[in-house]
Amino acid sequence: MNTITLPLANVSCMHCVNKIRDAISLLPNIQLIDIDTEQLTVSTDSSLSDLFDAITALGYQVGFHYQLPLAGLSCGRCVAKIEQALNERHDIAHFDINKQLADVYGSISEQALTNIIVELGYQVVTTSVTQHYDFTLNGLSCGKCVAKLTTALTQDNIEIIALDKNVLSVITSLTAADIITIVTTTGYQAALSTDIQTTTEVDTLVTPEPEPEPEPIIAPQDNVTQLLLSGLTCASCVASVEKAIKAVDGVSNVNVNLAERTALIYGQAQSQAIIQAIENAGYGAEESEDDQTRRIRQQQQNQQTFKTHIRNATASLALGVPLMAWGIFGGSMVIDSTTSQISWGIIGLITLALLVTAGKDFYINSWKAFLHHRATMDTLVSLGTGAAWLFSMAVVIAPNLFPLTARHVYFEASAMIIGLITIGHALEARARSRTSKALERLIDLQPQTAIVVEDGQETERPLSAVISGMVLRLKPGAKVAVDGLVIEGTSYLDESMLTGEPLAVHKKMGDHVRAGTINQQGSLLFKAEHIGSDTMLARIIQLVRQAQSSKPALARLADTISSVFVPSVMIIAIITAMAWYYFGPQPASVYMLVAATTVLIIACPCALGLATPMSVTVGVGRAAELGILIKDAEAMQQAASIDTVVLDKTGTLTEGKPQVVDYKIYNALTREQLVQLAASLEQGSEHPLANAIVKSAQQQQLQLSPHHDFMTYSGLGVSGTVDQHQLLLGNAKFMVKNNITINHAETDFDFIANQGATPVYLAQNGVLAGIIGISDPLRKDSLSAVKRMQKMGLKVVMLTGDSVKTAQVIANKLGITDVVADVLPDGKAAQITLLQQQGRRVVMVGDGINDAPALALAEVGIAMGSGTDVAIESAQFTLMRHSLHGVADALELSKATLRNIKENLFGAFVYNTLGIPIAAGVLFPLTGTLLSPVIAGAAMALSSITVVSNANRLRLFKPSRQDQEK
Repeated sequence: MNTITLPLANVSCMHCVNKIRDAISLLPNIQLIDIDTEQLTVSTDSSLSDLFDAITALGYQVGFHYQLPLAGLSCGRCVAKIEQALNERHDIAHFDINKQLADVYGSISEQALTNIIVELGYQVVTTSVTQHYDFTLNGLSCGKCVAKLTTALTQDNIEIIALDKNVLSVITSLTAADIITIVTTTGYQAALSTDIQTTTEVDTLVTPEPEPEPEPIIAPQDNVTQLLLSGLTCASCVASVEKAIKAVDGVSNVNVNLAERTALIYGQAQSQAIIQAIENAGYGAEESEDDQTRRIRQQQQNQQTFKTHIRNATASLALGVPLMAWGIFGGSMVIDSTTSQISWGIIGLITLALLVTAGKDFYINSWKAFLHHRATMDTLVSLGTGAAWLFSMAVVIAPNLFPLTARHVYFEASAMIIGLITIGHALEARARSRTSKALERLIDLQPQTAIVVEDGQETERPLSAVISGMVLRLKPGAKVAVDGLVIEGTSYLDESMLTGEPLAVHKKMGDHVRAGTINQQGSLLFKAEHIGSDTMLARIIQLVRQAQSSKPALARLADTISSVFVPSVMIIAIITAMAWYYFGPQPASVYMLVAATTVLIIACPCALGLATPMSVTVGVGRAAELGILIKDAEAMQQAASIDTVVLDKTGTLTEGKPQVVDYKIYNALTREQLVQLAASLEQGSEHPLANAIVKSAQQQQLQLSPHHDFMTYSGLGVSGTVDQHQLLLGNAKFMVKNNITINHAETDFDFIANQGATPVYLAQNGVLAGIIGISDPLRKDSLSAVKRMQKMGLKVVMLTGDSVKTAQVIANKLGITDVVADVLPDGKAAQITLLQQQGRRVVMVGDGINDAPALALAEVGIAMGSGTDVAIESAQFTLMRHSLHGVADALELSKATLRNIKENLFGAFVYNTLGIPIAAGVLFPLTGTLLSPVIAGAAMALSSITVVSNANRLRLFKPSRQDQEK
């Protein structure tokens, strides 16, 4: 029998090891010698296919997997020759051969496999020239799209330099056409945008393309147009406007916010076409060109609306209150003489004047709705008040047509209903203006001017005149106007508005400054890099605005109900009127009028339409104040039901600023030479561990050498040539994969790992040269944040690509019992799926590009604000302050917001559910009286005010902080 040692992947604990041991024990002709979480050793003289199948069926990976590009194969017989040769090998489990590629699984080494193919007269393409390509992208509309494309491009022969919704930059040995093919097969479009830059020849190790992510549900966000709306009064209006906008060619999605009277439209449609469609539907719209214009215009609209409502309410109540008092204190409201006929006729004409002035908007809007074959809140109000006035005038003009007991007039009802509903709208408008205070404060952060330095002269210019590349002066106490790079001077900047960190940050040459931050002392010169809508502050404002206009599933349910609610109420009112007319006591006409009018008035769905958008607007704004950016309200609803928090280690639980803390050497190298070689190789990498090695070399003032043939292997390590030395730097898997013996270093590896540091192997010319221990200290609040989440009843899981021993040490310090370590980047998403299959609702917290697929796959993804753009794009929440307490804050606020929405919806539904039957007269047999239309109008106004006031309670939300261990 032959003894074979095979690497294992995704085996995270002894439970997994025992599962594999049990499976192997059932296989004939295979004897297990040794197994741990990283590798297994077996004795066998048969094919490995049964062994591979048994282990992969459990969800783990075993052995080596090669994809070798082939040349020289011209027909099927060539393929058959290679297949026959591989069939004779006991160290090959599975293979798939075509004229271009050999896809092989087994224990065979890459060199041995290459030799077999070459000996048969064919070639293995092992060298290629890497190119730097820049592409412009189309079709990516959200973070999930970015994550999906990131997953597709995560290959050893592709190094992603930059990737967002518009731009892709890579270094690869593939052709530009190959990259474009990957992008298009993922569902998007790419076009080469720059000249090709040849870098260097590298040895490529081709790995299989990862499994594609499931097609995400995309909320289109390509081009965003914001419009200010007018004429909206209830949820039915929202449905009508959304329907009109969606009918415009080029519109992919739309969110109408009743609370703010705004619409966010996504797609390629022209704004004028959208405005025309809204006006054709009977409403008004105007474009908001920029934040300042929108803000001023919205303030003007709110002020004008409030003043108009107060004026109309005052006029209505000035007439209605005396009339109601007359009736309450014994005055006759019955037409029983010519004198009363004349006097009430005059009052009727005054009431008519009131209806066509203070109440004209109700009638105009209801007429527009009628012309467009729909019914709104204004329809109900106009029908109710109009019916009361028409009945009363009919009694005044022809009293003899009615029996004496039915000659009652209801002019006071028309006036009081208009007055009460209008004053309710005024108070609602005043409360609405407070909901966007958080967004207004963000907008206030950006100054309107900047000091431009040209030819040694400093001039103050409006922000619109600043272009990228200009040199700007930042004086003490001033706000940074645009994002830029410091080129001269030092100072301390208050960045609490972005990060939530109270301590000022020291800025020097080479550091970045962000728009809206405040210079405390010192003077800086900085070069403008991102201006206008490209600054981080502008992106935050846009993100908050989009989130405030988005709708959770509860809101869509309310919209669906509202779309059929008003017509249903009108049918109920007609049925009520008929029932009272045919079966009610005398005077039947009076009872019919009162009951039908009261049903129409009390059923107005104002509260229903405001219930969700008010809570979402306030909740998202409060989140922004806490340093939490939320992409959409749906994520808040998802976050409210989370039961599992998965935390990345590096840069999330730790500072993300690793340092070299230990060295172990196994050949003639000195410590300085070991660090010099490793740093020279890693100077081309952006990995945090690479930065730690390079920084260590710089601190020791070591001279770095140029590297050649540099190649990155995702989740494993890097390779290259430095000073004629072939170097491999990475983890144990990487060493085993390249046949580097590391058994003699196991004790040192354990010693470093047990200190909580990450051991990194360095191999020189095929022999292990040393281990470098790199430690990334825990954040000072990680322990208290983890305890706080556990106290909230959440299962906390640590998910990391670090070694099992290092991860376990960190987990023990934090009190985390669930640890999944030694996971490759594509394995993180698989672990999220595994938890979801167990019935867990998962939030993933991470900061790296390798976290993007997992962030997109989880129910809720939370990105640390200092992380990569890809991670932020993939997540639904972004924490601007780098503290895990932000995760708990976000979950608590989400629960509070969802609870607030449910309270509002419950209040609105219960109000209408109870109010309509009472208005229809179900209590008449017990009380002998009907609900007055005036009381119905007051109740309807009060319900809207209650919903708005309840939503504004979220502004007082304070998270339960646990800033220190207890």
